[in-house]
Formats: sequence, structure tokens, C-alpha cells
Amino acid sequence: MNHPIALVFLPASDIPSFVGNGDVDLGITGHDVILEAKMQDQVTEIHRLGFGKCALQVQTLENGPFNSVEDLAGKRVVTSFDVIAGAYFAKIDERLNLTGDNKTKIQYVGGSVEAACALGLADGIVDLVESGDTMRAAGLHAIATILQTEAVLIKSNVPHRAHHAPLIDLIANRIAGVVAAGKYVVCEYNIRRQSISQATAITPGRRAPTISPLEEEGWVAISSMVEKKNIANTMDQLVKIGAEDILVFNMDNCRV
Repeated sequence: MNHPIALVFLPASDIPSFVGNGDVDLGITGHDVILEAKMQDQVTEIHRLGFGKCALQVQTLENGPFNSVEDLAGKRVVTSFDVIAGAYFAKIDERLNLTGDNKTKIQYVGGSVEAACALGLADGIVDLVESGDTMRAAGLHAIATILQTEAVLIKSNVPHRAHHAPLIDLIANRIAGVVAAGKYVVCEYNIRRQSISQATAITPGRRAPTISPLEEEGWVAISSMVEKKNIANTMDQLVKIGAEDILVFNMDNCRV
């Protein structure tokens, strides 16, 4: 069934405002983008979506004199996140009693932030880092992490169309199901009945595991949801307590 939905593609930086003002019902953008747009009071983060993960970090030259944010306070900082960086260094300036011209100077640039230190434009930068390869190539290293961020699903705190609420909840629940399905796998295995307590301690499931008797006396089958990132260790532990016929299934979708 197709629902009455219009998809609008916008720059990530515009999405918090469109959603926060109630012009758009749902949006996907970065957690950092919401903070930079000062829209955290106008939107609700419904779900963290598990992709686009990175860190907003303070970086300085590897061979430079600044090894902490306290060292960098009062100096020149270049960033594309002047709101977040400004608020972050304002607290440090206040703690160090830096006032007037002695405060940290935050300068905005739209791109190539990592080049600012080498070109003499800045003493430090604030930028998003995923793998860190770009920063290392520019001779930079992190001295502080301001926040961890990823893509999030958001809705407005001041919706203009109350009759859309059931559809908004439906879409949000469906997206949550896909996200959860990517996070978990189903683990099924056979084990002797006397080892059930050990087995369920290893695979407790989200609520409880499903336990079914087998035709063979003294054996049961257990089925449980396990976090995908832990499944290899989980299987190793099950083998140690005598589990057999261990099977792992990926999920396309779920409701949990």
C-alpha cells in the first residue's frame, strides 16, 4: 500500500529548520547539524539511525605546541561549525578567565578546514572526523572530542498538521524496524536440557528466548535475538557449553 507521502530532498543543514518550523513532518539529518542550526528545542530525535557516524573534534598540528584545549584557548580556531565550536570554547574561556581580546577567536570557513593550520590561518580547527585519514594526511591530531554524531530521524515539536500524527508514527515505527533488523540476528541452536540456564545466560534475547522441546529426549531448541556485533563471541560461548547445530539468520525487518 502506498501512503500519501511526499519526499523532499534538501541540504542536510536546512532539514532541522524545515522540520522544526513544522513545514516538514519528518526529516533525516545529522545530530551535529541540529545543534549547529540551534534547533534542538524545536525538534525531537526519534531514532538514531546507525549510519554517518563520526566525531566532531578539536585538532591541532601534530608537531605543534598545543596538546590540550586549554593550550589552544585564546588562539585562532577555524571551523565550519562556528556555533558549536563557539559555545564549546566560550565555556573554556570562562573557566580560564579569558576576556576581551584574549578570548578564543572562532573563524568560519565553508570547506577544506583541515588545511587551515598548515596555511597559517589557524592554530587549531574543529571538524568532523570519521576515519581520521584526512586529518593525519594534513599533519593533524585530535586533542579533544566535542561530540559523537550520526544520522538521526527527527520530527517537529510544533507540528502544523495534527492529522498527520498517525502516519508519522507509522513511518517512524517502520524505520525503527529496519534499523533494529540491521542491529540484530536470530541465533538458533540445540542444547541439552540441563544446560538451559547456561545457554539462556549467553543468549537472553530482548525479552526472553524461545525454547522448544526436540523429539530426542533431553534436548531442546533455543531461538534468540543477538546483537550482530556480538554473534561470533556468542557462538564460541555456546560451543563451550555443548550447543550443537548453531544457525544464524539475518533479518530484513522486525518490530521490537
